[in-house]
Amino acid sequence: MIVKNYRQVTPEAAAEAPGVTVRWMITEKDGAPNFALRVFEVEPGAATPFHTHAWEHEAFILAGTGHLRAVDGETPFREGDAVFVAPEEKHQFVNDGDTVLRFICVIPLQ
Repeated sequence: MIVKNYRQVTPEAAAEAPGVTVRWMITEKDGAPNFALRVFEVEPGAATPFHTHAWEHEAFILAGTGHLRAVDGETPFREGDAVFVAPEEKHQFVNDGDTVLRFICVIPLQ
């Protein structure tokens, strides 16, 4: 078993997303065979890239507020909400609040 505190994992700047960092909490380097667990932090006014990929996302909002941008509109979320993004669904996490948006995101290992 492995236990890590997210404050002890060095944040990395998210590619092509100013104001967004990611902490790779659990990965194949830890022996995880199927999924990677990440913690994102999005500064007020910042957003992840508007993108798509072949795998689904499961996310849990730890702190802050924002909305999920999709091709067909926007869906608000807040602390305590769970988010599902289907495979090939174009999406973007946007922090429209005045505090840091922090969320857990789980993806399959490729």
